Amino acid sequence: MNYQELREAAWEANASLPKAGLVKWAQGNASGRDPDSGLIGIKPSGVRLDQLKVEEIVIVDPDGNVVDGDMKPSIDTASHLYVYKHRDDIHGIVHTHSPYATSFAVRGEPIRMYTTTASALFGGEIPVSDFAAIGEEDIGKEIVAKIGAGSAILMRSHGVFTIGTSPYEALKYAIYVEEEAEIVHLALLRGELQALDQPFVDEARRMYLEDYGQ
Repeated sequence: MNYQELREAAWEANASLPKAGLVKWAQGNASGRDPDSGLIGIKPSGVRLDQLKVEEIVIVDPDGNVVDGDMKPSIDTASHLYVYKHRDDIHGIVHTHSPYATSFAVRGEPIRMYTTTASALFGGEIPVSDFAAIGEEDIGKEIVAKIGAGSAILMRSHGVFTIGTSPYEALKYAIYVEEEAEIVHLALLRGELQALDQPFVDEARRMYLEDYGQ
């Protein structure tokens, strides 16, 4: 994968965040890792996502050194790199402040599995991290320690992080986390809910991984 391809993959995920209502202004970020070179394309710090240009995506090496680009990478770069270093299977990370999911993060409450869709996509409750400082590896350490076999985590009093085999897949999970959080929030307004049994959740997840799609 060359720099342009890496930039385009990361840019598409970043540009999609405000369109999907997952961030405002310059909030949030997305990155992608090239499986061959190990280089990472990530959003530049403080740039509005609705104005982000493909050429502004910063290319960094696994140690965070800028190898191509004129801008400073995201403040969350160290945490993205920590996840990539400890998860060989991950090649895309998305961070949002989507309102419904972040409301669960602020309350320190995981999102339990109440719908068949979430069961298939996530395979278990979406966990909540401990508090983590911004700007170093702390967030990345919480992700690696607590996300388990899942693809999403609520960062305590902060927002949402999702992971995937590509920036596109991580974006997909970020969109579905917010949808599920909104559904659960609205349902809880009408009373207590019964979470789905784990055997049902496991079977929904198996079906999704083995049978869903083309």
